[in-house]
Amino acid sequence: MDKKIRILVGKPGLDGHDRGAKVVAAALRDAGMEVIYTGLHQTCEAIVEAAVQEDVDVIGLSILSGAHLTVFPKVLNLLKERKANILVIGGGIVPQDDIKKLEKMGVKKLFGPGTPTTEIVEWIKKNIREKTEKPAAKRFKKARK
Repeated sequence: MDKKIRILVGKPGLDGHDRGAKVVAAALRDAGMEVIYTGLHQTCEAIVEAAVQEDVDVIGLSILSGAHLTVFPKVLNLLKERKANILVIGGGIVPQDDIKKLEKMGVKKLFGPGTPTTEIVEWIKKNIREKTEKPAAKRFKKARK
């Protein structure tokens, strides 16, 4: 039996609009994933701590405040400090130029307004599958040598 994908949906900072995050969280849950929703006004430290404690596969950040170039790098650095192998994705209002910057920093995917929830679900399933298969493939290659 496959392990359920665990995802933490976080709303960092002062952004008070969480309707989109709740819609996405419900869609992920309906797709069979275990979803932890942190609620509004969370610090990056609280989000990373919850993600590590809950042993999640993915952190999904919803940012509408324009703080994406501050929040995402901070979350990525905190995860690196904790040596946590957790995919980071996001959604909200992020300019195209900033999307490229964030992806170079390590954010795996950013979903803009109006993205179908089915697209988000499929992306997560595909990328978690790849994330879990790669270490196994590396072990297999080493064992064959």
